[in-house]
Formats: sequence, structure tokens, C-alpha cells
Amino acid sequence: MKNFKHLLTLICFTVLTSSCDDDLDLVPQQELSEATIFSTYNNVRTYAWSFYEFFDAYPRALSWVATRDLDADLMQNGGSSVSRPYIAQNINVPAESGGTVYGISYENIRRVNIMLDRIAGSEMTEEEIAHWRGIGLFFRAHQYFNLLNRYGGVTWLENELTDTDTDVLYAPRDSRDLVANNILRDLQEAIGIIKEDGDGPNTVNPDVAKALLARFALFEGTWRKYHGLSDHDKFLNAAIQTSAELIDKYPDIHPNYDHVFNSIDLGPIEGILLYKHYVIDELTHWTSTNTRSTNNKYDITRKGIDKFLTKNGLPVTNPTNTQFQGDKDFYAEFRDRDNRLLILSPPPYKVNGDGSQNWTSTGNPADEEFFPILEAITGGFPNKQLPDRNWSKRVTGEVPNFDKLVPTQTGNGYRFWKIWNEHNEGNSGQDLNDDPLFRMGEILLIHAEAKFEVGDFNQSVADITINKLRQRGGVAPMTIAQITSDFDPTRDPGVDPVLFEIRRERAVEMMGEGVRRDDLRRWKKMNYATEVKLGRWITQADYAQNIPIQGDAPEGYVQLIPLAPPAFPDHYYLFPLPADQLVLNPNIEQNPGW
Repeated sequence: MKNFKHLLTLICFTVLTSSCDDDLDLVPQQELSEATIFSTYNNVRTYAWSFYEFFDAYPRALSWVATRDLDADLMQNGGSSVSRPYIAQNINVPAESGGTVYGISYENIRRVNIMLDRIAGSEMTEEEIAHWRGIGLFFRAHQYFNLLNRYGGVTWLENELTDTDTDVLYAPRDSRDLVANNILRDLQEAIGIIKEDGDGPNTVNPDVAKALLARFALFEGTWRKYHGLSDHDKFLNAAIQTSAELIDKYPDIHPNYDHVFNSIDLGPIEGILLYKHYVIDELTHWTSTNTRSTNNKYDITRKGIDKFLTKNGLPVTNPTNTQFQGDKDFYAEFRDRDNRLLILSPPPYKVNGDGSQNWTSTGNPADEEFFPILEAITGGFPNKQLPDRNWSKRVTGEVPNFDKLVPTQTGNGYRFWKIWNEHNEGNSGQDLNDDPLFRMGEILLIHAEAKFEVGDFNQSVADITINKLRQRGGVAPMTIAQITSDFDPTRDPGVDPVLFEIRRERAVEMMGEGVRRDDLRRWKKMNYATEVKLGRWITQADYAQNIPIQGDAPEGYVQLIPLAPPAFPDHYYLFPLPADQLVLNPNIEQNPGW
């Protein structure tokens, strides 16, 4: 189960080969499917393997979860001078559901429901039937979470839908309450009946189901709280309970943040609950290759960089923070900062050599200040080290690099390089680092945030959650008593100072993991994404090429997008249903405002 690949092929092979014995009675294909695929434990397992493809993992194509973060405030497309369509309010109602989250999710739900409807009549034991029911409920909940997140209330399908089920085919959408409560119900049942060890190492087990429940329940609880809906405490308490159980069982996280995302095998890494494993010549991805090439267009914004604390635990904007040396000196800005900053964006340096595999030192020690620091943080090869270079070892002479003719470059001055490793160097598009799908770093953040939202966050909670993450980043622990109203003068005044720091920690720990847009949506803070996105402070005279600077000044912050987006409208918090669904079922109403 480590290698989630070629699964549909295996299913088809099982069906076809089971009818090749001339001594067996031949039956129609549909009867054969029901009689064989869902008859034995191994056959059901083969069928259920395909469900693992539901996860958003490092891709082979051009889709990556980090792209969703471009629709928020902490990252941007470094190769674009216009706002993303979602932020600029240029989203169109999809004409057809095919290829949309709506269509794909319902296709996946049907696959799960087929299994759920048939396993009761199999030859398996009651315990085995219960296990596969739990697996089905887990993946069905996973897909309904996607739908609820994006569209709100949708049609709930408890069983496989057929052409004769007209009462469901032409029914109105179910309420958000029904869908959310059914997701919670399914996951709670799944936790109790999935085998303790799942189906072997690195498969869905009760702990993975708890992680999904915690993720969903935090989302739904905070969505309800900030969008004026009822029952938010019900979901927040569910998030607290399951996250607490996981924290008790997995009290430690791996000490090396870079290894969480750039390891060739996450199996031995502490705090990893489920991951996608990649194998050379069998299943690879392109994420590291793309990060290390001119294809990479992802940058961290000025606001994103400022989220990283200095090692004394203070924001860079805190008026008493003497450790922060300002953002107008490239080198000074990265000194004494949270180690995770260096893992997410390459620190500044300069070497002789640009575009070839060879380089030499400039002779100025300041130009290589961060070489030993980064190596100490990551452990060096095959993890991140300097100088920055692409998959074929061609070197970028300096960071920041605005010249698009060398291997790696930036648009705003802060290139995003979270996924960067040399496990399969010299081979383009055949990356091998595993993808953490559920990890304890996220669970710690869920517990801290949910605890605060129900009024139960204290120093003890901070110590078992936020401070574990800060320790890994080399940052002083959070001390709640020190977080006063002026702790960060740039804080959103509508957010409690302590909650603002909890949200900061989530922003830093999970930057580029595709959660920021949905965080802003559930907090009802998408106005953050309509703020002007800035980059690094530069002096135009230092560069031959023209770099857009805020206000067209001779020096200042890079501003790639000259026009500020319009105010974010409330109806954009939910996405539009595909138009073909409204035609097929006139009783389904479009989301308001679309």
C-alpha cells in the first residue's frame, strides 16, 4: 500500500482474469463484478486502493495544492502582473460539471457507495466487512468535505444512485447542517471500526480518520462561528477531542522541518500519519524539479515574509524587537529569524558563476553567510543547501535573482522553495520525495485554534502545541502573558491578539500547503487577499532590467500587480455550482449571488 499507483488497472485485471477458466460458468459482466470484486477481502482491498487517488498529492501534471495559496495573501504568482481570477472576481459559473470539484467528487462518492452497498453480502467476516465499511465512510467523508468546503449544502447520497432513484435525482440540495452532520457521523463511525493497523503500514487507520475529522471539524466549526451559523461548538469540540487523542499518542514531532517535505521515505519520520510514497521508474512527481527551474512562478509576499518571528519570539513589527535589523538590507532581514523562513525562501547570497554548473566564492564572507546556517538546519545534501541550483546542477549566482535567464528566479524577491531536494538530481520531472498527507504539525495547530475558539486556550495548551512547532523553528516559546494588544502593531484589530498569534503559527507552518485561502474563507477574512501584494525592498539603480516598485519610486517594495483588487464580495465565499446541474435538476438552486 506504499505505492498508490496503477490501481484501476489492477481492478480491471482482477475482473478479467477471474473469468479465464473454461471450467467456470460465465456470467454477465455486471454480475461478475458483484460476484468477484466484492466477494473476498483481497478483492475489496484491490478495489479500495483506488480511493487513495482522492488525495491531493504532489502531481505529475501542472496542478499543485500550493496554487490555491496564490488566491490568498501570503503568496503570489511571480510571473504575473494581474490578480488571480478569484481575487479579481473574474470567476465564471462552470458550464459543465466534468473536471470540476463538483463532478470529480460525485464520481468518487459513487465509487465508494458501490462498495458500501455490496460488501455486506461478501464472504468476509463481520470484522472485515466493518473494516471496509469504515474505509468507505472515511473516503466518502473526505469527498463530501471537499464539496461542503466549496459549495455549502449539496445533495447527500447515502447509496449508489441509479436511474430509477428519481426522488434523489430531482430533489433539492440538502442543507449544510445535514451534510456537515453526516460527515461527522461517518468519520466517528469509521474511527471505531477501521482496523487498528489499517491494512498495513502507511494506510488509512483510526488515527488517520481522527486527523481528517479534526481537520474537517475545525473548518466547519470556525466557518459556522464567523459566518453566523449555529452549532459551531459542536464541531469545535469534536476537533478538540480527536486532536487531543492524537497528541497524547504522538507527543513528538520530527525535529527537522525540511525533512518533513523533502525526504525520500517518510516512514521513519516522527509525526507523519499518512503519506504518498514515490518510487523511481514506478511513480514520481515534478514538484522539486519545477521549484528548481524557470517554471517556478511562486513567490512569498512581503506580508508572508513578515509573518516569521525573530528567534526571540517577537514579530518583526514589535517596537521593542531589537533583534530584527530591518528589511532594506537583504542579509540583515534573514538574520535571527525562524528557521522555517530559510526552508520556505532561499536566503540571500552571492557567488561567482551564473547559469553553469561551476561557481567560486566572491571572497567576501558576507556573501556566503547563510551557507553553513542553512546546512545546519537541513542537514545538507540531499536536502537544501546553497547556492541555489536547478535539477541539472546549474547555479544561480545570487539571491535575490530577478534575471529570468538563469535557472531559478523570483518576481517579487522572495522565491518559494519549500519543496527542494536532490534525491534524483539530473533527472527532470522524476522527483522522489514523499508527500505528507496528514501530519502532527497540522494537528497541533488544529488543537490550539479550536481550544481558543471555545475559550479554553492557556499556557499549558500553548506548550503542547504552538511551542513544539516554535522549538523546531529555533524560536522562543509563546508566553501568553506577553501577548498584549500592542504585541504586533500590524495585527488585524478585529482579531484577539492571542488568536492572531495562533493564526500566525498556522500561516508559517503550513505556508504553500494549499490551506491559506480556505483559512481566510472560514474566518471570513478574504479581505486580506485584496490587499496590495508587495515584495522585497530594492533600489532600481542596482538592476539593469526594470522592476516595478510601489509608486514607481526609485527605491521601495516590489509591486508586481499595479492595480488593487476590488473589495471581496460575500457571495464569493462559496463557489458556483456547475450550470449543467441546474438544467438536469431544476429543483437545485444556485448559490446566492451567482
